[in-house]
Amino acid sequence: MNSNAPIPSSSTDRPDFSLVLGGPLFQLFRRAHLTGDALEMSNRRVIIAASITWVPLLLLSLLSGHAFGDSVAIPFLQDVEAHVRFLIALPILIAAELIVHRRLSPAVRQFVERRIVIPEELPKFQQAIDSTMRLRNSVWIELALIAVVYGVGMWMRDQLALDKASWYAIPDGKVMRLTPAGYWQMLVSAPIFQFILLRWYFRFFLWFWFLFRVSRLNLHLIPIHTDRTGGLGFLGASTMAFAPVLIAQGAVLAGLIASRIFYAGQTLTNFKVQVVSFVGFFVIATLIPLTVFAPRLAESKRAGRGDAGRLASRYGRLFEEKWFRGGASDDELLGSGDIQSLADLGNSMAVVQEMRLVPFGWRDVTRLVTITAVPFLPLLLTIFSLEDVATYLIKAIF
Repeated sequence: MNSNAPIPSSSTDRPDFSLVLGGPLFQLFRRAHLTGDALEMSNRRVIIAASITWVPLLLLSLLSGHAFGDSVAIPFLQDVEAHVRFLIALPILIAAELIVHRRLSPAVRQFVERRIVIPEELPKFQQAIDSTMRLRNSVWIELALIAVVYGVGMWMRDQLALDKASWYAIPDGKVMRLTPAGYWQMLVSAPIFQFILLRWYFRFFLWFWFLFRVSRLNLHLIPIHTDRTGGLGFLGASTMAFAPVLIAQGAVLAGLIASRIFYAGQTLTNFKVQVVSFVGFFVIATLIPLTVFAPRLAESKRAGRGDAGRLASRYGRLFEEKWFRGGASDDELLGSGDIQSLADLGNSMAVVQEMRLVPFGWRDVTRLVTITAVPFLPLLLTIFSLEDVATYLIKAIF
């Protein structure tokens, strides 16, 4: 197969790929003039989401006298978890769609533009895109997500609820009686948030499915590519597209922990295992889709080492015959391009030896860990005062 052949003019020249421009909810937003063809009007969607999920909770809490004051242990305006969930995490998840679309769509085009997908495999590459887009647009999958939200989601909310009088539930004997605001949260606000979050988890799966299909194609990987991943290094950088989703998910857990600290008498150290496990799990979940290329990269590395070894043997034999057995002078030796070529060959062999078996490096991992851990930093103020934190930072710097 000739990987240098011109790419035929077709729809695969610029693959039409997007994890977010489709699905029943997207079509509903379009009909309601809440988005355009390219996810415009994100501010409008954020305002509408807050108006449906957070504002009714405030109004109903005010009417029932549970918005502030001492009427309940957890008044609405002091419930950090609710505000983080509906005023921070939900808007981030909505705004993340545009970021993911703008970063992943160009990344997918790189497979064609860099000729990693050879011309003969372009039809199969398009089939991988079409398969992913059909799943993205599935009505049944979004209906299944709604079923999960109103089934498992309600059970989970009961398990995580604090056993205290709050704006959403009042103890009545051995049971918790929901307030009007509590009913709205259970039936409207929480399901909306959980549906949006589960939809993002499904998109993670779509990304994995697409990359898995592509990894099964006959790819043209270059063992001596300077990114040490055969030319797939752009995939490692593409993981940052999911940074807003990781931040939003981290903010939700941080809000949950804050509620336990403020109202259940626990400390941040009680949750250190959960925080570390959360960061590790989501960093791994973000990187796992890229590991599907490991067999291809291993195969390319083996072939590259063999090719480089044969080239080095041939070049070394010619070099020895010319310079060692031919008796070249010092002037010729210093001015010869052969010496530089030998050094370049050594560098190329080092690149092949250092080739990674996954298309990401420690820099990508570090960035994801940092991004995922950021939402938990404000919780440090429950242990240290702002003055203490500033003092430690100054000492660390100077």
